[in-house]
Amino acid sequence: MSGMIDAHQHVWDLAAHAQPYLELPGNEPLLRNFAEADLRPLAAAAGVTGTVVVQTVTEPTETTELLALAAASDLIAGVVGWTDLESPTIADALAAIREQPGGGLLSGIRHPVLIETDPNWLRRPAVLAGLTAVGAAGLSYDLVVPSGLIPAATHAAAACPDVTFVLDHLGNPPIETTPDEGWVRDIRRLATLPNTMCKLSGVLGEPAPAGSATSGDAVVAHLVPYYETILAAFGPDRIMFGSDWPVCTLSASYAQVVAAARALTSELSATEQDAIYAGTARRTYRLG
Repeated sequence: MSGMIDAHQHVWDLAAHAQPYLELPGNEPLLRNFAEADLRPLAAAAGVTGTVVVQTVTEPTETTELLALAAASDLIAGVVGWTDLESPTIADALAAIREQPGGGLLSGIRHPVLIETDPNWLRRPAVLAGLTAVGAAGLSYDLVVPSGLIPAATHAAAACPDVTFVLDHLGNPPIETTPDEGWVRDIRRLATLPNTMCKLSGVLGEPAPAGSATSGDAVVAHLVPYYETILAAFGPDRIMFGSDWPVCTLSASYAQVVAAARALTSELSATEQDAIYAGTARRTYRLG
């Protein structure tokens, strides 16, 4: 397989921006700088020729920095940045971002709903107006939500049919012996909307639940029911691979994450695999 796109990776410099997420218990190994130069040899070894770098903080200057980084990189093909969705001047803000060095590499916007205390944040009129502006600018919107808010994400996607919504990390389901029935139901409902996509990301390094039978280097048996759920719901043309590097390194190496994805998708046709590993991301994020 050649020309793989990693549709979800991060970089951060702790001196440039505080990273509150990294200070949560269990994330201590991530409390250091991670740069594009660190990812480059890992991507090359895995056959990844392009990536999409995704925002980590709700600061507009980070997006400007990511665009400049992408402009100087032959690895980063697109940027999912951040802007204030509730701002009445969001259209102007998006236009200003596009005028920055590398602004043409802006592929989408993301706001981490995980940090919002209001469970109805994605239903707010101001947020829906902001999402509409994102779509009008020709950009997609990445949904990073706790699994319980997939219905709110579905509401937003239904209310903004001209916006392409990309669900990060399968909607962050807890990896258990069997998938939660509510998560399965909510994924299926979201996928009925044609303007929704799903990233095969965020779970690929998750260890098997205690008591699960595991073997081999790419231990994916516990992930199969989750993968099969999104495959049946979205189909390969609406699924894209993402490593979630360096967050994935809490439990797996970059090579192990890629191997897990390849093991899960091994029975698909070459055309279907090409969609998951390149085509869907290129189309959704308008990558050159």
